[in-house]
Formats: sequence, structure tokens, C-alpha cells
Amino acid sequence: MFPVAFCISFCNFANDKNNKNMESSKKNNNPTTPIIIAIDGFSSCGKSTMAKDLAREIGYVYVDTGAMYRTVTLYALRHKLFNADGSVKADELQKAMPGIHVSLKFNEKTGRPDAYLNGENVEGEIRGMEVSSHVSPIAAIPFVREAMVAQQQEMGRKKGIVMDGRDIGTTVFPQAELKIFVTASPQVRAQRRYDELKGKGQDADFNEILKNVKERDYIDSHREVSPLRKADDAIELDNSHMTIAEQKAWLMEQFRKAATK
Repeated sequence: MFPVAFCISFCNFANDKNNKNMESSKKNNNPTTPIIIAIDGFSSCGKSTMAKDLAREIGYVYVDTGAMYRTVTLYALRHKLFNADGSVKADELQKAMPGIHVSLKFNEKTGRPDAYLNGENVEGEIRGMEVSSHVSPIAAIPFVREAMVAQQQEMGRKKGIVMDGRDIGTTVFPQAELKIFVTASPQVRAQRRYDELKGKGQDADFNEILKNVKERDYIDSHREVSPLRKADDAIELDNSHMTIAEQKAWLMEQFRKAATK
């Protein structure tokens, strides 16, 4: 399991935010009873962006669970814990787990948490293609998922949270009051990822990204533990051809419906 420091580091931030949620909700004419919002879906669907925007709009805590798995992946890459065929040296990773300190610390400039690995801000590094190409095998390892899910469930204990990932509505919070499952065509998602990387000044190859998107879809949907799937009570959103404004309006409508039930 991950060190207790992981939970303390995030939960201190979450508690500070939760203390402000009621006041923020009043200002935004939102219901004062907090709920859990689970946003799941395929890679590069824009889940994180929509979750961040929604959380900021309604005064909720936002948690990017993908950042947690990406941070562990970065550790594995730095310590050469991948075999030549891309598989993970799971036994070595499991032994290293007590020394992997993952934390999410609030960034006042961006208004959302950044990922830290053993005290180092790695938010930028975990978003690159190298980590993206290796994160699915890491996320499929049972002992990694068990550790992450336990932390995620503690984060949402007091509700008032928007969490995005692959198994939030099915495994982490099956009791979530609002579940959204986001999808878009692989081509559209690859183009979005390409534009994002180019916008950050990073090298990007569309065909390589498309290949990675399809590979991650397969691995995420076929892993043994908590595979990516739509929860029976989730609302599906295909945002392939939606504008950001249309998406925001749709999400706010779903939130108001769920929060006033």
C-alpha cells in the first residue's frame, strides 16, 4: 500500500476546499448538500478538462486519478522497471512501493492540484508521450489499483468531489449520485492529444498518438482488475462534435438534476 503521507497530503487540501464548498455553492445557487460526481471514459476524451471546469464552477474538489497512475509510471520509467517488450517488472515495483511517495498539492496559479513524486513536482513530465505509452500496464497491476482505489475512496468520504478516471463509477464510487461516461472516436481523441502536445511545444506524431490511443483503449477495457466499462446507471456523453460551451452547459444540467433529487 502507499504511504499514509499520500492521503494526508491530498486530504489536507481537500478538507480546506470542502470547508469552502458550502459558501461557494450558495454563491452559485447550487444545492448545499454535496454529492459525488464520477466521470469515466476513454483516454483523451477531455475528461480531466471537463471535470476541472465543473468542479471550479460548483465549488467542488477535483481529483485527477490518472495523475496518480501516471506518477507511479514515471517512477517505474526512471528506475527501469519495464522489460524490453513493455511489460512491467511487477515484483520489483511491488518491493519499491513503500518508497514511492505520491502527493497532490494545490497550485494556486492553476486552481487545481499538481502531482508530486517524492517531493518533486512532476506535473509536466507525467503528461508526455513516454508516460502515456506506459501507463496502462501500470494501471492494470492489481496491487497498484488496490492502493490507488483505497486512497481515492478516502478522498471522497465527505463528498463534494468531482473525480475522473476509468473505474470511478464502477469500482471507486459505485454509489456516486452522478456518473458520466465520456467517449469520442479514436481519430478525434488522437487529434486532441496531438494539438495539446504541440501547444505545449512538444514533439508529436499523429499516427503514433492514434496507435497509442487504440492500444490504451484495448488494455483499459480488457484488464483483469477494474476494466474500463460504462456503469449501468451512467449517462453517456459522446463529445466528438461538441463545443466546450455545449459540453459545459450539458454537464451543468446533469449536475443540477442529480443534486436536486
